[in-house]
Amino acid sequence: MKVFADLAETESFTKAARLNGVTQSAVSQQINSLERHFGAPLIERSRKRFRLTREGEVLYEFSKQIAQQYDVLCGKIAEAKNLVSGSIRVSTIYSIGLHELPPFIRDFLKSHPTVNVQVEYRRVNQVYEDVLGNTVDLGLIAYPEPDPRLTILPWRQDPMVLVCHPRHPLAAKPMVSVNELQGRKFIAFEPDIPTRRAIDKCLAGYNVEVDRVMELDNIETVKRAVEIDAGISIIPRSTILQELEKKTLAEVKLDNGQLFRPLAVIHRTKKVLTPAMKEFIALLRGEPAKRAKKPKVAAPAPTPA
Repeated sequence: MKVFADLAETESFTKAARLNGVTQSAVSQQINSLERHFGAPLIERSRKRFRLTREGEVLYEFSKQIAQQYDVLCGKIAEAKNLVSGSIRVSTIYSIGLHELPPFIRDFLKSHPTVNVQVEYRRVNQVYEDVLGNTVDLGLIAYPEPDPRLTILPWRQDPMVLVCHPRHPLAAKPMVSVNELQGRKFIAFEPDIPTRRAIDKCLAGYNVEVDRVMELDNIETVKRAVEIDAGISIIPRSTILQELEKKTLAEVKLDNGQLFRPLAVIHRTKKVLTPAMKEFIALLRGEPAKRAKKPKVAAPAPTPA
């Protein structure tokens, strides 16, 4: 039933197989077994697009509830045993996955070596799809967008800085105003990326127009463009620490006030979090995890003299 629920949510035999650690053929065999058991087709195979039959929709609703209750049961048993194990599936945008996440995973695995943490590097819209489609347990994003289907846990405020080539005229200044960016060649993110929208809003607030000579889809390519002096950019400071050390990029402060990129952890609102997931979230947010305590056994009453 869990395999069927995963298939219904992902609409993909490949993804359902990966989620359950089986082959695509095994998923097909299990679906065929369910159809024989209930004496009804569950998937409309004549259509090019994946679609459940009426019987399949009924089975999906009950399978989802049964799988969720089973997850609750496993979580309660693990808490009673004070056990942190299992796996955590994480989907993250590239900048967080490459620069923010590694030390947290290292520390977490050091404390919990029996937990398997799987990380997928994705574009922001794909992170939302992964979480809502239940192909991952947690998502790590910037500029979280409210959604009633999601629980958003604020994580940290990531400082944004102006970066340029070390020989760029702005690199010699200890500080510049946003107005000094007027008309300068600018390496921008693609329009659909939340960080781009935030930067555009900031520039518009000062009536500043920059010359966007490139629009790129990730921070790594933005940095490479700035390194060849194709233009300046505004990006999270956490992503340029190595370049600052090697002196391939220069950091310049903005005197109009520092910009921050809000980061967050997201999961489905009805998601049952295992002890391992709770511990991981607590580590990310710098909070002490509330571990389950084994019940104390009362001391026997003294024997009367």
